[in-house]
Amino acid sequence: MAKKAKIVREYKIIEKVNKYAPLRAELKALIKNPNTSVGDKKNAVARLDKLPRSSSPIRIRTRCFKTGRPRAVIKRFNLSRIVFREMALRGEIPGITKASW
Repeated sequence: MAKKAKIVREYKIIEKVNKYAPLRAELKALIKNPNTSVGDKKNAVARLDKLPRSSSPIRIRTRCFKTGRPRAVIKRFNLSRIVFREMALRGEIPGITKASW
C-alpha cells in the first residue's frame, strides 16, 4: 500500500493538469501554427514556461486504484499486476480467466 500522502499528491497533480489543460492546449496550438509570427511564438513559449511544472500531463503517475502501487499498472483495468492476478483468480474481473492448455 502506498503512503496516503503520495496518493493525495497524485490527485492534486491531476486537478492541476485539468485546470491548466485548455490554456496549455491554446499556447501549444499557437506555437505549432506556422502562420504565427515569431514574436507571438516567443510570447507563447514564455507564457507556457511560466505555468506550474505540475500542470504538465507527463507528471501524472499511473497508480493502482486499489493499493496505490505506482509500478506495473495495467491501464485497461487501472490495477497493479499483483492485485489484477488476485482479483482474476477470485473471478472478480468479468471476462478474465486463467489460461490453461
